[in-house]
Amino acid sequence: MEAAFGRPLTIVSAQDMAAIKRARGVPDDLMSCHTALIGAYTVEGHVPPADVKRLLAARPAGVRGIAAPGMPMGAPGMEHGDHRAPYKVIAFGPAGRSTFASH
Repeated sequence: MEAAFGRPLTIVSAQDMAAIKRARGVPDDLMSCHTALIGAYTVEGHVPPADVKRLLAARPAGVRGIAAPGMPMGAPGMEHGDHRAPYKVIAFGPAGRSTFASH
């Protein structure tokens, strides 16, 4: 992400990440291993940088964040040679859920 955004990121370790995820409105079934807080948005899991950039540019109404649930093979940080598994990035918020991107 630092390379994609061209600047260092602040990394904070917290004891109770589940509480932070719940406070930011991440549905239980979309929770993953990493959580990024970017202004009003939450980015959960191994979301590609291009999807984060699109979220920040579009600022879709009713969306609190995007999530790549689980640890899909081929997602950023989950590369394993040429092995890829299809996965979706899900937008979530007060308006419900929708597919934000398919990979």
